[in-house]
Amino acid sequence: MAKEDFNFSTKIRVRWAEVDKQGIVFNAHYLSYLDIGITDYYRAIGHPYYGPFPETGTDLFLKSASIEYHFSAEFDDLIDVYMRICRIGNTSFEFRAEIYRKDTLLTSGGLIYVNADANSHKPTRVPEFLRSAFLSFEKIRPEE
Repeated sequence: MAKEDFNFSTKIRVRWAEVDKQGIVFNAHYLSYLDIGITDYYRAIGHPYYGPFPETGTDLFLKSASIEYHFSAEFDDLIDVYMRICRIGNTSFEFRAEIYRKDTLLTSGGLIYVNADANSHKPTRVPEFLRSAFLSFEKIRPEE
């Protein structure tokens, strides 16, 4: 994807604690960067996420995470985390994510979340308020 295909990005400064002995960001930290991106994305669409949705009694559970590494980030790099919803299903939705240092693509990947009853964890339909927010926010309409 091109950066222009994303309607949302957030900046993160790489901290010393995230760098390994090789002088590059340890691979697991990229998932934390994506989590920060998701948290900021929810704020951007007007639905900060703090846990179960009281309106529906449901919560979001990570089903799948994938990352492909292209280049490494290093200490004190300023990186941009780009996030977009690329698919909305009945009970799940998928984020497409890319992390850049300036114009260099560092990682690409995706995260699939399932909406489920907060107590039983039984999958339920993605809430309409979230579905509507995704559809109205994205530049490129998510696959449905």
